[in-house]
Amino acid sequence: KTIEFTGALHATVVKQVRLKNPSSKTLMYNAILIGRDADDFSLPKGNTFTIAPRRQTSINVEFTSRFLHPAEAMLLLISKSVGGIGGATLTFSLKSEVKHIEPAVSLCVCDCHKN
Repeated sequence: KTIEFTGALHATVVKQVRLKNPSSKTLMYNAILIGRDADDFSLPKGNTFTIAPRRQTSINVEFTSRFLHPAEAMLLLISKSVGGIGGATLTFSLKSEVKHIEPAVSLCVCDCHKN
């Protein structure tokens, strides 16, 4: 699955990944960001999370664009065994696109500063 982050240059975009646990056992995952632009993506709530039996959880993935070129990385969710039960390893492709540039500084272009 691909998660797309679209926004302005230097803006932070947050996406949620929703995970379900259909089993009767607790699942624990370790999240890892890898790839060329992995440093531009982050997991603000940490890299380890659990999903209670027959429940779901959402994890936030943040992206802050630093350049105009598209950024790419992978989110790996690796199951940690809890009581001998482990879940499947999950992978997500992370891609970004800068749609516009907002000015960082506004300049006065008028005659108001002439004496």
